[in-house]
Amino acid sequence: MISVAEAEQIIFQEVRDYGVEAVPLELALDRVLAEDILAERDIPACNKATMDGIAILYSAFDKGLRSFNVKGIIAAGNTPIVTEADNECVEIMTGAPVPDTQDTVVRYEDVEMNSDSATIKIDEIKKGQNIHRRGRDKQEGDIVARGNQRVDATIISVAASAGKSKLMVRKLPKVVVMTTGDELVSIDTLPTPYQLRGSNNHMIRAVLQQYAVTCDMLHIPDDPDATKDRIQQCLDEYDVIILTGGVSMGKYDYVPQVLDELKVVKQFHKIMQKPGKPFWFGKHTSGALVFAFPGNPVSTFLCLHRYFMPWLELSLYRREKKRSYAVLNSEVTFSAALQYFMQVSVAVNEDGQLIANPAEGNGSGDFSNLADSNAFMELPAEKNIFKKGEAYRIWPFKQIV
Repeated sequence: MISVAEAEQIIFQEVRDYGVEAVPLELALDRVLAEDILAERDIPACNKATMDGIAILYSAFDKGLRSFNVKGIIAAGNTPIVTEADNECVEIMTGAPVPDTQDTVVRYEDVEMNSDSATIKIDEIKKGQNIHRRGRDKQEGDIVARGNQRVDATIISVAASAGKSKLMVRKLPKVVVMTTGDELVSIDTLPTPYQLRGSNNHMIRAVLQQYAVTCDMLHIPDDPDATKDRIQQCLDEYDVIILTGGVSMGKYDYVPQVLDELKVVKQFHKIMQKPGKPFWFGKHTSGALVFAFPGNPVSTFLCLHRYFMPWLELSLYRREKKRSYAVLNSEVTFSAALQYFMQVSVAVNEDGQLIANPAEGNGSGDFSNLADSNAFMELPAEKNIFKKGEAYRIWPFKQIV
């Protein structure tokens, strides 16, 4: 049995690079950008008005001119109207191009408009006011969005503005989720009092979808031959196998034995933690990685967020996720010499601190508390008493507000 830190180190040594691929922009959401997006032209591409009003030549105003003949009106997307005399102006709308012959925009609120003339009512304006200058944001060839980040709505917008109909993103591993146990039935089946509806596979798939990872789902009965046959097929077809159940010491826990027979090299089996102690991890000569989690829902959920998701993020982003810590809001005692992952509800107090309130639960099979919690707090095995006000690392699985 190894420590949590040792397990993390072993898993992180198996980080993978699955390459890159081009995907249509509409399918790039939640993928990891694998390229820098460059400005194809200056941003903005011309001088643009930031207010509705009139565009004038400042030197004319500076010489005392207040009334201007209106030569025309320019809307956003129109071709600029060039003036020929200092006493001429153009009406201009927000976002419209400012003619090269004008250098200042005066808003309508400061102007009295007549049918063909405009009179400025104020005594002070600044040269160049209310104009967004060409190239002020970015110049042609500048980076407008750096690679190695999640593609969200802002990246989609930037990419579309840059004319990118396709994006280069990191390829995702091909994943299969396998559940084990004769006690599990499908969610549309009415279980007997001795059966359970399978939920771990649906939960894992939902978590993976947040990273745009899709997965296949298979179920294995409590039969060693069937277990061996199904896993053997998957080792050649998938990059990652996630198993739930069948890894403990029970008479029907065939997974460790079968993995050994299939030449999946065990990296570790059992971690000094609660929940999730029986976690098994290994790799096959095909390159496939096997994450075999305990079947209890909370154990699976914890191991997924503590080990698999950090491994996935490291594989896709090539960097570890920033650590988060929260302050305990009440004293907790845990006597076992194990790293304890406690369900907590974390909120931000008025001072901007993350405050963790422990959730009452009934062990690793009590998954109902997960709906009311938003993180696990990792309490070190070296201590038994964790006092109010002490800060410990947290593993959020929901948004903290």
